Amino acid sequence: MDNKNIAVGLDIGTTKIVAMVGKQDAYGKIEVLGTGKAKSLGVHRGVVNNITQTIQSIQQSVDEAESASGEKIGTVVVGIAGQHIRSLHHSDYITRPNSDKVIDEEDIERLINQVYKLVMLPGEEIIHVLPQDFKVDGQAEIKTPIGMYGGRLEANFHVVVGQVSSIRNIGRCIKSAGLQLGNITLEPLASADAVLSQEEKEAGVALIDIGGGTTDLAIFKDGIIRHTAVISFGGNVITEDIKEGCSIIEKQAELLKTKFGSAWPGENKDNEIVSIPGLRGREPKEITLKNLSKIIHARVVEIVEQVFLEIKNYGHEESKKKLIAGIVLTGGGAQLKHIKQLVEYITGMDTRIGYPNEHLASNSDSELSSPLYATVVGLLMKGLKENEKRNTIVTEIEEESYKKNPESQEVSKKTIFEKWGEKFRDFLDNAE
Repeated sequence: MDNKNIAVGLDIGTTKIVAMVGKQDAYGKIEVLGTGKAKSLGVHRGVVNNITQTIQSIQQSVDEAESASGEKIGTVVVGIAGQHIRSLHHSDYITRPNSDKVIDEEDIERLINQVYKLVMLPGEEIIHVLPQDFKVDGQAEIKTPIGMYGGRLEANFHVVVGQVSSIRNIGRCIKSAGLQLGNITLEPLASADAVLSQEEKEAGVALIDIGGGTTDLAIFKDGIIRHTAVISFGGNVITEDIKEGCSIIEKQAELLKTKFGSAWPGENKDNEIVSIPGLRGREPKEITLKNLSKIIHARVVEIVEQVFLEIKNYGHEESKKKLIAGIVLTGGGAQLKHIKQLVEYITGMDTRIGYPNEHLASNSDSELSSPLYATVVGLLMKGLKENEKRNTIVTEIEEESYKKNPESQEVSKKTIFEKWGEKFRDFLDNAE
């Protein structure tokens, strides 16, 4: 993967592992070059519990993405979730040595790095330190203190913590699959980038990502992340309930859920029946759709109530913390029929289904705009943003060195021109 402008997102989920290769087009949209999907066999509730199987699944999805895109995959941006994730709030400050100089990014970085050194419980590690608001010399509610004067810089932080062993296991799987770990990010944050608009983040919104093994929550207000949580229930517990309740195998239960399942039992008539082929010569089983949706409804209500409890813990009823944009549902579980209506009924909040299609180029495969791919699109966006940052820094460093040594500038100018010439020649070749 020699092209600096190409990035790869890798979503290691409980039910599936997806690799997505992409780049930014001229309009700033994402052009997906190739995707690979494999059944996730070694992950349980977002946590790796079988290294060998996970490595195989990662390799399978990466190979598929490589052959689809024609790119060799090297570095990947990986999402992390799982029941071991927790978040906490923390306040910290630094005293600046020179208050006559304005506050710059280095000061903020120093403050953030100080928070990373916090002593956690044994076996835990800080994954993200997300600033909420700043104070400069006691002046509160500052969003960005850059460019201000002040001696004491303090901030409130939202700190996301995870188990060291779980993070290490993911790292090991990536390495053993012959890949490099570019960055690790919390999955609800990646999904939020893919499906939420800036207006929603400003107004206040709760993103609920219903995955295979976990349900992730991210709450935004005033454009800032305020609360995150991972609930250890997902779509697979619904499948499990159908399997037990209807006495069928998992494959059939999953198919029933996706094809005929509904989160609202009232709409099915008693005489609506689906027939399931029996195992090895046994008689086929007849299952009423009303009974199926009752099983699904009971479990979905439990998941939504757990998430709503987290939203209440954040304090959404306070006028300052009000979530005006309501709830956005995404992930594979958001495709369940009538789930939007059920969530609205339980929470009393406006709800919509979040699709990642607004960030994708217009010629993208329509399947990729499904809520199922929200996380991996978000991870890919993160990778592309980092590439852009890296390229900007490299350019700045090069410009600095040109100022010091003008001779190198001419050489470099020539090479940039040559590169442009090559691109132009390629363009002409392709046009023919």
